[in-house]
Amino acid sequence: MYQKRFYRDFFKSSGLIFFSVVQDETDLYVGAKTNLFNETLELVKNYREQIETWIKGHPEFLKSLKPVEIRSDMPYIVRRMAEAGLKAGTGPMAAVAGAISEMVGQKLLDYSDEIIVENGGDIYLKIKEPRKVGIYAGESPLSGRIALEINSEDTPVGICTSSGTVGHSLSFGKADAAVVVSKDTFLSDAAATALGNLVKKPGDIPGALDFILGVEGVEGALVIKGDRVGVRGNIKLLKL
Repeated sequence: MYQKRFYRDFFKSSGLIFFSVVQDETDLYVGAKTNLFNETLELVKNYREQIETWIKGHPEFLKSLKPVEIRSDMPYIVRRMAEAGLKAGTGPMAAVAGAISEMVGQKLLDYSDEIIVENGGDIYLKIKEPRKVGIYAGESPLSGRIALEINSEDTPVGICTSSGTVGHSLSFGKADAAVVVSKDTFLSDAAATALGNLVKKPGDIPGALDFILGVEGVEGALVIKGDRVGVRGNIKLLKL
């Protein structure tokens, strides 16, 4: 079932052309200097095929909620997903949206020196000027009120969000938004899932942030639950 990606209204990105690319469950919103729809679609098809082919022979990769064995015969994107899941303590599919965002974004840099790829709230950015990424947190009074400021020297970077109250993605927690920042977008995605799983009430926020900042490669994290917010690490927040 299609769900309107209303959080896309929170992008603050002048000077870029934005377009959507949809292929099966993958729904990308891409910003670039020119319209790269055809190039993006071919990349999405390629990476989805690699993941789907692996799953046909290894169905546990799709179903596991725990890390899976990392094998030498895995395609690159599949191995990176498994590695991210191992670091974050999740199944490999917790990294799938971030995986496609990063892999597509890196290839699109051949055509545009600035790229933003958003995939279900999971974002890969390579930018040349400061940009704002607004945070959508469902019914929280903080939703749409704060943003992350991202400086060009800190990119490429992955910013991924998990929620137990927004959208259809699996979460065992009740966070309105659990955001993780990392140079590795695969890891950002898996770690955001792990972070969100740990938050069922506001009192869970400090311990959840302690845990996720202990994951190698995580640079910063943010959790919103109701009217409470917790922030750790290399994150600069702005009011919207």
